[in-house]
Amino acid sequence: MIYVDVNPVAFSIGPISVSWYGIMVAVAVITLVIWALLSAKKDPRLSYDLVVNAALVGIPSGVIFSRLLHVVDMWDYYSRNPGQIIGGEGLSIWGAVLGAALGIWLFSLISKKFSFGHLADVISPGIILAQTIGRVGCTLNGCCYGKTTSLPWAIIYTHPNTHGPIGIPVHPTQVYEIIFNLIVFGILLLLRKRLKLDGSLFLIYLTLYSVWRLGIDFIRDGTPFLFGLHQAQVVSIVVLAVTVPLLVTRMRLEKNEAAG
Repeated sequence: MIYVDVNPVAFSIGPISVSWYGIMVAVAVITLVIWALLSAKKDPRLSYDLVVNAALVGIPSGVIFSRLLHVVDMWDYYSRNPGQIIGGEGLSIWGAVLGAALGIWLFSLISKKFSFGHLADVISPGIILAQTIGRVGCTLNGCCYGKTTSLPWAIIYTHPNTHGPIGIPVHPTQVYEIIFNLIVFGILLLLRKRLKLDGSLFLIYLTLYSVWRLGIDFIRDGTPFLFGLHQAQVVSIVVLAVTVPLLVTRMRLEKNEAAG
């Protein structure tokens, strides 16, 4: 089994502690912005200023929505500790993705200077890459771990400050997701120039990640949210209910266009 003896706190400056999780989330956001900027240089439909403005809208809306979903999911705890509602330790991946998407979509409607679907397609590989980096932070932090297991690749957290269960072998669901995200990253790179309709690649990303979260959370520790399912599973079902019909419709349109 794999023993992880990492202090979630990377370093402290006086009373301020900086966690590995926070560092990796920051690296993930920077990676996504750099991906978008580099992509904009090669895309006549995008510009540097547009990407920067979209980031200035998407990052805060993603953080706010991410925190909101986390607080709703853990409301039993935060209702007893309202002073901790505002913070950065607990964030929701779905909240970050959907919150940022909502903010940028509204920005596209107001500015009328770019296609939200096109921009979403361009940055989709960057999004899943950023999520991969974020899961590295989860692994070091000890959060988002799986249920107990006797498998030889189980993770056992041993550091007294870890957010994981100390001394108990659990599924390394964070590592599972890192591997899955890298596979999806490769798939998106292969498909990004083959799809004609704006937004199609983003829908594929959302669909693949929804299927993954719906399945992996059955072996991941978490709080029942609705019908015994985790919040992420419920959100995944809602996302699939939207993306699958849209993808089927788009595939038919592309097939009809190809047929002439």
